[in-house]
Amino acid sequence: MLIHTKAIIISALKYGEADLIVKAYTLSDGLCTYMLKGVLKSRKGKFKASMFQSLTQLEIVANHRGGGKMEYLKEAKVTGNYQSLHTHPIKLAMVMFLAEMLRNAIREEESNEPLFHYLEYSFQFLDSTDKIANFHLLFLLNLTRYLGFQPEMGIKDLPVFNLLDGIFQDFSSNDYCIEGKNVDLLKSFLGTDFDALQYIKMNQTSRNDFLSMLLLYYELHIEGFRKPKSLSVLNEIFG
Repeated sequence: MLIHTKAIIISALKYGEADLIVKAYTLSDGLCTYMLKGVLKSRKGKFKASMFQSLTQLEIVANHRGGGKMEYLKEAKVTGNYQSLHTHPIKLAMVMFLAEMLRNAIREEESNEPLFHYLEYSFQFLDSTDKIANFHLLFLLNLTRYLGFQPEMGIKDLPVFNLLDGIFQDFSSNDYCIEGKNVDLLKSFLGTDFDALQYIKMNQTSRNDFLSMLLLYYELHIEGFRKPKSLSVLNEIFG
């Protein structure tokens, strides 16, 4: 079936001497994998390797067969050209980390329009802002809403957060209950939007601790989830 859709690049892996295997999150069909023949050697082809950098936003025309098969791109053009996302060194490190998180967390091969629009908006915001130190924390926390394990929003005055059940409670009931600074930060982040991130004050230690908690939360709720290899680079940059 010939599909016209928006897509966000998750990863591009070199295959052989000149080919790319590209994973993209599409508006029409969720996660799709494309084989791009000869793209790394052809200078006159309709596809350029730079079009498939992580988190690039595209409009594509593709043959979609479904069923987990490799799909084939017929046309692609970059939309909403980023001004800084792939050139600013700190943003580039964040892009690597977030793309790896998405590759490890998203498994859906079906349309999820709210998730697509969330990704689309978030990366456009990251491209346009200078205040990025806590962006990845709120991005990952908000992402849980679309992946099905958002923390409970109702009772936020309780002192303990149960990572296993995603709820606030009065006391610890298992080994995955947290309290103290990370719970206070979690309450601050819940309901905050990207524009207000600058008002949440964090130092190196609190930022790294909160991210570690988020990654554990992902591990508990996504079977087979792996921590990104780019985590150490991100921690070093925001240290």
